[in-house]
Amino acid sequence: MSDSKVLHFAIRRIADWSLWSFFTEVRVIGGEHVPLDGPIIVTATHHNMMIDPAILSSSFPHRRVLHYWSKASLFANPVLSWVLHSSGNIPVDRKSKNRQDLFRGTIEALSRGDAVALFPEGTSYTEPRIMQVKDGAAWAALEYTKWAAENGIIPAAIVYTNKSKFGEPVSMDEYKEQFFSDLEGAPRAAAKRLTRAIERELVEATINAPDWDTLYTARMARDLLWEDERSIDLEEFVTISQTLVDLFSTTDAAANFLTVRRHLLGYYSLLQSTNLTNSVLSSLPLPPTLSPSHPTPLPSRLLTLSVLIRDTLAALTRLPFFLFPLLLHTPVYVMGRIGARLVEHEEETQAQNKAVFGLLSCMMIYPATFWALWAMLWYTGTGALVAAFTVWAFAYYHNRLINGTLKRVIAAWRVLVGVWAPRRWELSLSALSQYTTPQVTDEPLVKIARRRRPSSRRIMRHLLRARGEAVKALAEFLTTLEASGDGKNVIASIHLAKRFGWVEENSSTSSADNGGDGDALPDAKGYRQAREVIAFLRARGAKIATLDRKIEGDWALSSDEEGTAGESEKDEEDLVWVPSGTGLKQEDD
Repeated sequence: MSDSKVLHFAIRRIADWSLWSFFTEVRVIGGEHVPLDGPIIVTATHHNMMIDPAILSSSFPHRRVLHYWSKASLFANPVLSWVLHSSGNIPVDRKSKNRQDLFRGTIEALSRGDAVALFPEGTSYTEPRIMQVKDGAAWAALEYTKWAAENGIIPAAIVYTNKSKFGEPVSMDEYKEQFFSDLEGAPRAAAKRLTRAIERELVEATINAPDWDTLYTARMARDLLWEDERSIDLEEFVTISQTLVDLFSTTDAAANFLTVRRHLLGYYSLLQSTNLTNSVLSSLPLPPTLSPSHPTPLPSRLLTLSVLIRDTLAALTRLPFFLFPLLLHTPVYVMGRIGARLVEHEEETQAQNKAVFGLLSCMMIYPATFWALWAMLWYTGTGALVAAFTVWAFAYYHNRLINGTLKRVIAAWRVLVGVWAPRRWELSLSALSQYTTPQVTDEPLVKIARRRRPSSRRIMRHLLRARGEAVKALAEFLTTLEASGDGKNVIASIHLAKRFGWVEENSSTSSADNGGDGDALPDAKGYRQAREVIAFLRARGAKIATLDRKIEGDWALSSDEEGTAGESEKDEEDLVWVPSGTGLKQEDD
């Protein structure tokens, strides 16, 4: 067995490079809960089988080596055994009925003071909530406690694409007395109680929604309330997101609930279909005169175009090494797109494939570029240093450019093309409908025909109008809640209800049934006051007051402009431009 963990450090370094190029930022919260040394078990959420261990190992506090479970049968081969041990894996004999034998490798690692990382959900999956937490981590911790001494479990929540959060350690003191008891069923009851504690910590550290539509609605509302992705405090990210999920799980929250949900889902789906984000759209410096329905003389149109060209040229020359690095990284994006299309209906697995395909492409492109530059410099020592620095600079500046300027420039031109295109090129209502509903399937084996990405000239006006309708509907919804008075309550997750509201427990809820730990069972319900929720969002930077006012002067198509344009033409395309305000009143009534 190798204790040097050479392969682990090499794999972690590769993971560092891959994550640095794939994610804009990886923020670790709660790192103070992780001890510098000593035995710990880390229980993490599991979205996909490759990115999760990579991001957990790469960002784990104190750069501690994490040991993951692997099948014991894989260690029978001496060569493969060295590879697995050197990369930080430990054997688990799942066929053994003796739990001391089952967790022998885990106990040995903990006895050395190592950190063991587990994914108690058992498998990776794409769901809007934590589906299950198995007992393996609880049994391993309690068996080690029985074998040796005190041990702690640290919950780790991986929330893409925003942060990793480490919760407070779960001590074994509360459970070991029952686990050591000779009473029949006592050890199993202790393991179940500990599993529930782990599950509760993971749920509190992640975002959980009853269905995909609710999750997407809350996500779109969050993006509209915090248009700048960097303006939301990552310390509050999960709490804010879960608050919005709970809010849009309350179907009787307001009279226009179905309307705002439909508009938010429609806008969210159109953004997905066009590969744009609300943050990018809201950051575009396009003036109101860009609207094709607004009566504007030709010189102003040309002035708008000249300003956009000027800003584009300025953006392209602001950062050095633009064109060549962009061409150099083109295969990376092509391969990433191919990898994403292989699992188009599994959101989290798309990220995994993009990272893997992109990393493999980079591993071919960067060395080839280095050798080409070095050859141009006659294979000298100084030339090697210059070539290596140039490749690094290309990668660094390219990431800076892609994450900011280039996305906005591309989006601006796509909007310009879409808004200036003749209206007869627009998608009809029947053709548009396929892009206004998020494409989700609850059965991962069910294949759905892939939707082609619509051209900007055919869908951009619809996207901009959907943005305006979503903003207005959300503003009206939140204003109604704020004016509803103290008697209006909304659903809240149990842990948020304990912090900001209250919990109502049914008579069947019993602490004895819960192993005596006093935790709320699933039949308990949490609530918060609607006005308190709005105040909570405002206090954390939500731009509620400016939503409706901002859209009136925005360059996105407004309902009034749509109505004006619709009056001048009486063909079937006028159906697309019916003022949304009329539709809202009719539906809400």
